[in-house]
Amino acid sequence: MDFRALPSGPITLANVTVPACLVGQEGDLILTDLHVAEGRLTDIPGARVDMARAMVLPCFTDMHVHLDKGHIWPRAANPDGSFPGALTTVRADHANWSAKDLHARMEFGLACAYAHGTRAVRTHLDSIPPQPQITWPVFAALRDEWAGRVDVQGVCLIGCDHFSEDGDFRVTADLVAEHGGVLGMVTYPVPDLRDRLEGFFRLAAARGLNVDFHVDETMDASSETLRLIAEVAMQTGFDGRIVVGHCCSLSTQNEARAMDTLDLVARAGIHVVSLPMCNLYLQDRHAHRTPRGRGVTLVHEMKARGIPISFASDNTRDPFYAYGDLDMLEVMRQATRIAHLDHSSTDWVTSFTTQPTDTCGFDAQGLSPGDPADLVIFKAREWTELYARPQSDRIVLRNGTAIDRTLPDYATLDHLWETS
Repeated sequence: MDFRALPSGPITLANVTVPACLVGQEGDLILTDLHVAEGRLTDIPGARVDMARAMVLPCFTDMHVHLDKGHIWPRAANPDGSFPGALTTVRADHANWSAKDLHARMEFGLACAYAHGTRAVRTHLDSIPPQPQITWPVFAALRDEWAGRVDVQGVCLIGCDHFSEDGDFRVTADLVAEHGGVLGMVTYPVPDLRDRLEGFFRLAAARGLNVDFHVDETMDASSETLRLIAEVAMQTGFDGRIVVGHCCSLSTQNEARAMDTLDLVARAGIHVVSLPMCNLYLQDRHAHRTPRGRGVTLVHEMKARGIPISFASDNTRDPFYAYGDLDMLEVMRQATRIAHLDHSSTDWVTSFTTQPTDTCGFDAQGLSPGDPADLVIFKAREWTELYARPQSDRIVLRNGTAIDRTLPDYATLDHLWETS
């Protein structure tokens, strides 16, 4: 099946399989027709092309990635697969993060995401001085270079113990605001975390910035910074968008305590992004011992409370995750298996498409008339067919036209390892 030679002018993609929730209907998968004209979906039929029940999804939004860390594995492999091993290895590799190095690796990641059918990306950017002054200009250049192909947002990333309301982070916050970014921080238990969070929210509010946290990325049940974020958000009345990622420790906490925390999260209006592939790789890893825990957060319980849930790629071929290719279909497949999204709600597909788009504030996308004809077409007619194969023959339409899906060659990055 090759639909690259679609007729010019208005067309109808007839007999396609789509998730009912993406066209405002009840149920799971349905058969329908999609009409395309002038780069957008429309309600006016065009030249009919029988798609033989091919599944069609809107292009993806990958709302939690680390383009700046991506693909450093050849020179900075995790020595033992552990979280501490990843943290130490990345910090040591910062010495190699020149503008040239960052541009090459970040562009490689964007090229992969684009070829797989991703339309928008939010990337976290390590921002401990002096790195921000190197990384953020590179980010801004790439955002401009990729405009119209991949929309890119930036989030600064520091550990909460590096935060000071009156210190270097104020300069970083100004830099983030200058680039239209999002204020980000990693939270873990420190004695004065409440004070730090209050200051963090004040800095964000003063600049009109949304916030995005890495939260409780551990299986230690005593790590409850998610609970504190929800409490401080309500206490301060912060009115920006709050996103939290990971939240792994919820899965090991006392059931009543975890559910009470989720009730707070729901009341605070917090959005959650789950990173199942990276968490499965790092969490509950011990030498010569089989892992007992998956590391995935409590997505079903969150969904039951109306908490907006998204899934994303996270790290790619770096010490935090040795694999991945910024392919959101792989994220869908793995999340379905790891978190048992099957035999569940029929609208989980929104957590990889329309929900992260809304959470991040990207331009709306979907399968309704008026939406851009940014589509991913799969030779699959049901979910089991979709997830059983890698779908390497998928077709990606942008503005109604098939793109070149050639993936970048890893060899193009070899010069970075030779000079490091």
